[in-house]
Amino acid sequence: MNTPRKVVFYTLGCKLNFSETATIARQFEEGGFVRAGKGERADICVINTCAVTEHAEKKCRNIVRKAAREHPGAIVAVTGCYAQLRPQELARIQGVDIVTGNHEKGMLYDQVAGLLGRGERTVEVHACAAEEIRSFFAAFSVGDRTRAFLKVQDGCDYRCAYCTIPDARGASRNIPVSELVAEAREIAARGVKEVVLTGVNIGDFGRTTDERFLDLIRALEKVEGIERYRISSIEPNLLTDEVIAFCAQSAKFMPHFHIPLQAGTDRVLRMMRRRYDTARFAERLDRVREAMPDAFVGVDVIVGFPGETEADFDAAYRFLAERIRPAFLHIFPYSVRPGTPAAELPDRVSPQEAARRVERLGELSARLHGAFYDRFVGSVRPVLFESTVREGQMVGFTDNYIRVAMPYRSEAVNRIVAVELGEGRTTSSGYAGGEECLSGRPLEIG
Repeated sequence: MNTPRKVVFYTLGCKLNFSETATIARQFEEGGFVRAGKGERADICVINTCAVTEHAEKKCRNIVRKAAREHPGAIVAVTGCYAQLRPQELARIQGVDIVTGNHEKGMLYDQVAGLLGRGERTVEVHACAAEEIRSFFAAFSVGDRTRAFLKVQDGCDYRCAYCTIPDARGASRNIPVSELVAEAREIAARGVKEVVLTGVNIGDFGRTTDERFLDLIRALEKVEGIERYRISSIEPNLLTDEVIAFCAQSAKFMPHFHIPLQAGTDRVLRMMRRRYDTARFAERLDRVREAMPDAFVGVDVIVGFPGETEADFDAAYRFLAERIRPAFLHIFPYSVRPGTPAAELPDRVSPQEAARRVERLGELSARLHGAFYDRFVGSVRPVLFESTVREGQMVGFTDNYIRVAMPYRSEAVNRIVAVELGEGRTTSSGYAGGEECLSGRPLEIG
């Protein structure tokens, strides 16, 4: 009997990439391949890359070299945003066999299978211009049966001054609502209770099918078996009153929003070519909180954008700390992206000053996050528990995205349980949101 070939996967970047890697992995498993265990040598290495920052690209190159070094003789296939933007750069790395951009990402399995059994190999590069990226690679990832990430949209028609995503992912596009409902039903059949909707600009859903994001979430709510949905990220100008109202009355869409701000002053927002001002952003958050007072709202912020003065940063800090007070800040130091308008702007902020600003916002985020948690100590919230066990504890999330820990009980795994949130915050390794969680006392299991 032939020994199955082994494959290993590396994913960098966003949840969208993780959903796509998971789908590619299923294609390999359906083709008879098995995943290489820890320390095992693989026959095939698949690296799904990110290019959101210079640091991300450096990390991708290091992972590619590491894969080729640790799995000598393996077919090394590189795909994703970095592969789309700079395919030849990756093709020059020793050991790389295939570089595939985002247009043909869904065909990666067939491309790799076509190389098997060949003798001498030459590097294959499958790339095209961003304008030619029209395919939609339907994808979802399932981890421990508790939560899945469902890709509902790809690409972006916005041209923010700092961003390469339109060149890496192409124009905004999607598949019909009916096909995404079918994907959600497949996820539900696997016993998954929670689905996170992912994409590049998901609020722009419907460009290619003459539908709306509101149509999508209305249809998904009707899928039996899925008990929770979360919207991974939505632009403030696309977070409409109708979407907010629907989520507020929905039994399945959670009071949890991630809304990119990027800059806290109108001057910098204009330089970034964003499609709103601070007043509009604050008004959207006010509307969310009016409809869902307990909602968790996370916010993206870029610091050190060219031309951002000390006065700009101080004003942005006050806007965050005093006006909108989100539950969490996801902070990025500005990274020069070649070919973007921002790369040509004068008045660069020094790395040292950018790091200082990141640190200040990090301290603010910790305070805001802690204050949000403290609001709910002593209250009872529904928690969906995961199967992971760390030091005898199991963890899960409330509807409004508070991480909760309690002593492990197998009957609580993948169940929504009413939990009284305890005093004090403890750390839980691997949690990006400040590694904090509240203790929990289940009120009923059984």
